[in-house]
Amino acid sequence: MTNQLVVVSDLHSGCRLGLCPPKGVRLDDGGMYRPSAFQRKVHRYWLQFWDWVDSEASSEPWDLVVNGDMIDGVHHRATTQVSHNLEDQSRIAEALLAPVVEKCPGQVWVVRGTEAHVESSAREEERLARRLGAVPNSQGQFARWELWKTCGNQLVHFLHHVSPAGNQAGETTAVFKELIESYTIAGKWRRRPPNLIVRSHRHRYVACEVPVAGKRKGGPAGFAKAVTTPAWQGKTPFVWKIAGGRLTTPQFGGLVIRLEDGELVIKRRVWTVGPSPEE
Repeated sequence: MTNQLVVVSDLHSGCRLGLCPPKGVRLDDGGMYRPSAFQRKVHRYWLQFWDWVDSEASSEPWDLVVNGDMIDGVHHRATTQVSHNLEDQSRIAEALLAPVVEKCPGQVWVVRGTEAHVESSAREEERLARRLGAVPNSQGQFARWELWKTCGNQLVHFLHHVSPAGNQAGETTAVFKELIESYTIAGKWRRRPPNLIVRSHRHRYVACEVPVAGKRKGGPAGFAKAVTTPAWQGKTPFVWKIAGGRLTTPQFGGLVIRLEDGELVIKRRVWTVGPSPEE
């Protein structure tokens, strides 16, 4: 059991707009891919994030949760990939995550992402999670569709997918609905509801919370919370045409979730880049 969780998601390694080591990567045929100036900048954010984790989470051990889409895959007839050889893409992701796993003082947990990116039944994510030494579930899956994870005495539910936001005003709508659904289903079957749900997929950070009743006299026992994670990928051609995405700038970063005074506290680091320059 741990009182701290570090969460990252959506590396999309293998995409020319995804996370890549600054020295580049050797491809299967012996060639080399060198990252762009944009990718080198995002990698600097990646290093700053882990420096922040070293400082922010230094008080006690932490577990790592990778919440899906470690690679970009071959999807939607896209042409932005470094290579369509998924082993090349997996080696990029492994080069980024292996040093993090090595210094992680706790365990590593991997949640499956989108099949369009990580193949049917997330088979590429499963292979990579096994190589990274992720904790398997009771079915022997090293990458799982969902993760129910205790953080101290609190319960956190991880799942990659959540509905996208159609506009800035509705950014919390689908996230809050997901939290309500979680409590409705728990109530129907008299199960323990999650204290926090974590979702990814939309590449943007947002958080919401609501007080919940309990045994504490004169007020709520705590708060039910929901959060989505930022990502590590720039704007692809697909983002430029979707509502809620085409006008925004991409977000990069991750979370530290910690138990403090009996309540889960969400710490986050989020970076962005500027819009296209004026001409």
